[in-house]
Amino acid sequence: MNKGRLEAFSDGVIAVIITIMVLELHVPHGADWAALKPLVPVMLTYILSFVNVGIYWNNHHHMLHAATRVTGGVLWANLHLLFWLSLMPFATGWMGENGFAALPTAVYGGVLLMCGVAYTILQRSILAVEGRGSTLARAVGRDRKGLLSIACYALAIPLAFVADRLADALYVAVALMWLVPDRRIERALHD
Repeated sequence: MNKGRLEAFSDGVIAVIITIMVLELHVPHGADWAALKPLVPVMLTYILSFVNVGIYWNNHHHMLHAATRVTGGVLWANLHLLFWLSLMPFATGWMGENGFAALPTAVYGGVLLMCGVAYTILQRSILAVEGRGSTLARAVGRDRKGLLSIACYALAIPLAFVADRLADALYVAVALMWLVPDRRIERALHD
């Protein structure tokens, strides 16, 4: 099966997700700096979510670039990832509108956790097709960074109920960890 349609569809869905998130940003009612103050949590949450969706798009692109073909299982695993990513606008809006309150912060972490799990499932589905000796398998290795991300999200969810700012810091830390582009696949393709 050709991977081009999978890439095009995924790019389109991710573009819609980002569009929905930005459409949730509302114009302040006022023309002074004080009018912006209530929007700070909304804007911070939007920036974090934009970065996270961008990270998934970037890594998804690299992973599919390394793949040679896709199967029905890969298609379903990709849809699973896109489902969880499509919940980012909801989780983003709820957390931002409620000033990083405990439950919305935990739900945001739940969406991030499930995005991480879904990405791992997609990665493993592609690796099952490509084989252990594939370029992608060599690049990914044990994927410690991916597993560490999932562990941080899992820790941050209950933490949101006792130290919501610490949970938010974990979400930011994971994003910063991935913000530096993951060059493993690029290096493996180059070699």
